[in-house]
Amino acid sequence: MPTDIIQLVKLLLEYGADVDAQGGFFGDAFHAACHYGDMEVIKCLLEAGADIQAECGTYGTALQAASLPGHTESGRVVELLLDAGVNVNAQGGFFGTALQAASAYGYAAIVGLLLDRGADGNAYGNARQAASLNRHEAVVRLLNRRLSEK
Repeated sequence: MPTDIIQLVKLLLEYGADVDAQGGFFGDAFHAACHYGDMEVIKCLLEAGADIQAECGTYGTALQAASLPGHTESGRVVELLLDAGVNVNAQGGFFGTALQAASAYGYAAIVGLLLDRGADGNAYGNARQAASLNRHEAVVRLLNRRLSEK
């Protein structure tokens, strides 16, 4: 995202824009910022009271949007959301859960982070199935190892 987007976001909020207004592909501004990894916008929206648990848009949850391709800040955004209290096992959207989304795309680092923070590997479908379907062998092994430890 362009660096001046933060000025636009602040201006809209200053003039009374609803921080949780829904619409479009991502559902709301917070989900879009999480998907694109714009930490400055994410923090601004959090300070303005964005609903971190909102379910809307194609990816359902902000955590799921952050766990998908689109930027290089996935780990930082996922950690920020988890530290802010987002439900690691929230269900909704195209992939069902953030763990299933990260597994489907073979993001081993995000899969590991979500598991470390309590993600249920058997919730809403199956993360191993999503990883297997897309031939992400390293993620399948990671899930097999981590889920057998429980």
